[in-house]
Amino acid sequence: MTEIKIGIVGAAGYTGGELLRILINHPSVEIAWAHSKSQAGKPIYATHTDLLGDTELTFSGEEIADLLAIEGLNAIFLCSGHNESKKFLENNPVPSSVKIIDLSTDFRDQSNGFVYGLPELQRERIKTADKIANPGCFATSIELALLPLAAAGLLTDDVHVSAVTGSTGAGQALSATTHFTWRNNNMSIYKAFTHQHLKEIKMSLTALQADFSKEVNFIPYRGDFTRGIMANVYTKFSGTLEEALSLYQTYYAAHPFTHVSTQDIDLKQVVNTNKCLIQLQKHGNNLLITSEIDNLTKGASGQAVQNLNLLFDLPEDAGLRLKAAAF
Repeated sequence: MTEIKIGIVGAAGYTGGELLRILINHPSVEIAWAHSKSQAGKPIYATHTDLLGDTELTFSGEEIADLLAIEGLNAIFLCSGHNESKKFLENNPVPSSVKIIDLSTDFRDQSNGFVYGLPELQRERIKTADKIANPGCFATSIELALLPLAAAGLLTDDVHVSAVTGSTGAGQALSATTHFTWRNNNMSIYKAFTHQHLKEIKMSLTALQADFSKEVNFIPYRGDFTRGIMANVYTKFSGTLEEALSLYQTYYAAHPFTHVSTQDIDLKQVVNTNKCLIQLQKHGNNLLITSEIDNLTKGASGQAVQNLNLLFDLPEDAGLRLKAAAF
């Protein structure tokens, strides 16, 4: 099989590093270049120190135009942060033969020809796309908790979400709320009811249930750990728990990474994997859906590789058979 030749823009950050960890072991991918202005010329393992012994690649600091012109380049990943992708594409025309997978928020509204890259929502559209807008991490977890209900037209009341994320969800740039001495043994709320992922969540739900007009009340938390998201979502549901289980199991039966559990779930089961685990409980008239993912894999770079696989007609789980830490 001919290898897919890819490039990574912004390869020194968290999502760029996670892409490198996955793609250096992908059976059908050749990493043509990994670009970083700040780390140009340095070995990748000097920044992503866990990759010592896994790769001798160095960060490229060449002009982007020259990198985009490399013969046989098939796809690029944009990992440079929010509001940077639009600037990048304005200043760097990408050949029409090169697929784009953007990990920022810039095109998640599906503008500029981008397709929203949540495979469990629109796998077939992704397969024929030229440009993919990778979903947000909180959005992925919450959408996967709700898609089966929306597909069945069963979102009839407000949705309430309480979700906690690890510190890597804030990116690599230092700030007061990512500093170890503040984050350790601490927890806090941020962007209550106003989080930027609400827009794409509502877009995805109305794609399946056009008449959904209720509120999604979202309270995000910063957690005292590095990786993972636990989202607890509840809404009114008139059916039984058994009916809900059947609905969710049927919806996700053809999707390799989303699994419905009848046992209690925890974050260690998903950290370092591309899985989403879902558990359902019925409490009175409410259905409680717990959805767990790793914010850097299924919530970012793993899902980006999943989209790459779909774009190039590869097995959806190629390079993504990843092991959880477990303990």
